[in-house]
Amino acid sequence: MGGDGTPVFLRRLLAGLALLACATALQAQTPGRAVLATPHPLAGAAGRDILQAGGNAFDAAVAVAASLAVVEPYGSGLGGGGFFLLREERDGAPPRYLFLDARERAPLAAHAELYLRDSRALAHLSRDGALAAAIPGLPAALVELAARHGRLPLRDSLAPAIRQARDGFPVERIYRQRARFRLSALRDDPESARLFLDDGEVPAEGHLVRQPELAETLGRLAERGHDGFYAGTTAERLVAGVRAAGGIWSAQDLAGYRVVERRPLRFALERGCELIGAPPPSAGGIALAQSLGMLAHLPWRTADRVQRAHYVVEVSRRAFRDRGLLGDPDFVANPVERLLAPAYLRDLAAGIDPGRATPSASLPPAPAWREGEHTTHFAVLDTEGNALAATLSINLPFGAAFAVPGTGVLLNDEMDDFAADPRGSNAYRLVASPANLVAAGKRPLSSMSPTFIESADDLAAFGTPGGSRIPGMVLLAVLEYLDGRPIERWPALPRYHHQYLPDVVEHEPDAFDAAELAELRRRGHRLKVREPYGNQQVLRWDKRSGAVEAASDPRGLGHPQYLPARR
Repeated sequence: MGGDGTPVFLRRLLAGLALLACATALQAQTPGRAVLATPHPLAGAAGRDILQAGGNAFDAAVAVAASLAVVEPYGSGLGGGGFFLLREERDGAPPRYLFLDARERAPLAAHAELYLRDSRALAHLSRDGALAAAIPGLPAALVELAARHGRLPLRDSLAPAIRQARDGFPVERIYRQRARFRLSALRDDPESARLFLDDGEVPAEGHLVRQPELAETLGRLAERGHDGFYAGTTAERLVAGVRAAGGIWSAQDLAGYRVVERRPLRFALERGCELIGAPPPSAGGIALAQSLGMLAHLPWRTADRVQRAHYVVEVSRRAFRDRGLLGDPDFVANPVERLLAPAYLRDLAAGIDPGRATPSASLPPAPAWREGEHTTHFAVLDTEGNALAATLSINLPFGAAFAVPGTGVLLNDEMDDFAADPRGSNAYRLVASPANLVAAGKRPLSSMSPTFIESADDLAAFGTPGGSRIPGMVLLAVLEYLDGRPIERWPALPRYHHQYLPDVVEHEPDAFDAAELAELRRRGHRLKVREPYGNQQVLRWDKRSGAVEAASDPRGLGHPQYLPARR
């Protein structure tokens, strides 16, 4: 008998069961299988190939991002940039979170009045053509991911994208929609028209788009790393092509570009959850954290659909009002601690009338802004627990609609994300944000919000394209997650959005029924229906069981790619 009167054989049996339970719990701390959530099937297949070849989540991310640069030229590309949120699993230690800022930088010759002509900001100068392009960051990010975080050589992870660029990919419905939207600008650039149109028209579905020059550019990147894009043949062609078309790039701009590793935004949520998100120059992470922080003081869980929507609109209104205080942290001091202070968020929540809309004009004024919305997003989780969420962009569909001859590189028009007019009377009738004025070497503010939420029980990843609507889309998905709803609902639920100015609630056609719309109007909300938007990709890892699941937005083309369960 044991000292407590329990038979020895029973004590040993119980001890053995306890050890087995501990072993099972430890085993469940790694995912049962790897998964990718991507917006395009070909990009998902590229990432899957790299995982099957022995790569980790970061190798797969290189493959997915490079593939998207080929098959989604309307959303991202080597001529653009993005944000990468990483979770690195470490044996026996807490995971490490990293944020790679691969946002484009203004050329060194840029200045605050670059887009003014006769004291007026001209919209087309920052939207179309070579002058609209900032220095790309995506190629540097691919090199950084492979060299510092991956397991495979860069050339292996880029091989699927090189093959897709060389052999071609079929045009699909979203390509046609985006090309139709930018048809005039694409026609104006002979190289873009040659690559992305069919005899000057939007290609038919199934038309094969081949990009042999892009395959060669990717090949130089694969062989020479950073210098394969930012120096040598590619850089010389980029600078010559941009300057010949009226742009202001220099060899120094390209040679000096580096990815910046920043500390991710971290914000405590309810029930032991923590938000790990995007810091400035993203404004999206802060808007998301502020919104969730305010909702923590409001009874959103028990509210009906209209009441919950009212609360979400009001916290979004207040979070977006603060956006104008933010900018590139290498140039301006961002008041992040003050904006996320518990007392500040509690006071903001206390100012919300549960039954009436707060007119934005009644709040302290803040600068307005604009932002392109046609970006892309994906997420990856491997069987070791490494994860990555990335949002990439070239701003407007097909970026600046300017492809540099001899490179296949379609340039971004991210300069349009800066405040174009320091006097505040630009062509968009927007008040300039001093923190986001054009400056040499500066990165424009963005709403891109790759996000993790992690607790002892699970890990979830969120993100979407959509410009200023990104934080609101991620917020709605996060609320579904916190509510315990099935993962398929997170990216699928109907959406609505408010961003302080204009003072209007935009919503998808099926977001509210007639009675709900009438009640929202009675409360003082101005409503505007718009076409469906966004293309969210999400995943979840249940650490207790090891189960993983993912979901792709039904508005897009993507679907989750799972690897076989570990044996």
